[in-house]
Amino acid sequence: MHALTQKDVLASFVNTTLRERKQLTFPDDFSETPWQERDFYGCRDAKLPLVGYVVIPLGDDLVGVMVRRSEQPTRGRTQCVWCNDVTLPNDVTFFSARRSGAAGRNGGTVGTLVCDAFQCSVNVRAVPPASLRGLDPERARQDRIERLRENLTAFARNIRDGKGT
Repeated sequence: MHALTQKDVLASFVNTTLRERKQLTFPDDFSETPWQERDFYGCRDAKLPLVGYVVIPLGDDLVGVMVRRSEQPTRGRTQCVWCNDVTLPNDVTFFSARRSGAAGRNGGTVGTLVCDAFQCSVNVRAVPPASLRGLDPERARQDRIERLRENLTAFARNIRDGKGT
């Protein structure tokens, strides 16, 4: 992913109001984000514990999405829908997001199970366990990165256009 500025992030949102964008709190370490190791940008709002933000590249565009974390914990150990990691070192949480445009204004939402701190890019780049990687660990890693990007694209399209893959 190419490096983003705070202005890029704010301009990318498709499901927020101007007021919500103005209230967004960037993490203190935003400028230190290792962009070359990211397939999307995701963070939790420090002032609003149930709110998170993700910015997903979609072709030449960026699709920014405000998500809301469920107050209810998930039952049992769940798998992230984006990175599909079965050996997660982190929690997975249910997030919902308003759709963009009229669909969102009319109450349309999308829900998904995602790594709690949006660390999917890190998870897919880790060397998979021997039982999951077959004969070529690097090919397995590349396949996981590609699947993450496909899942992110489907989510971004679903929010922006009402269309997944």
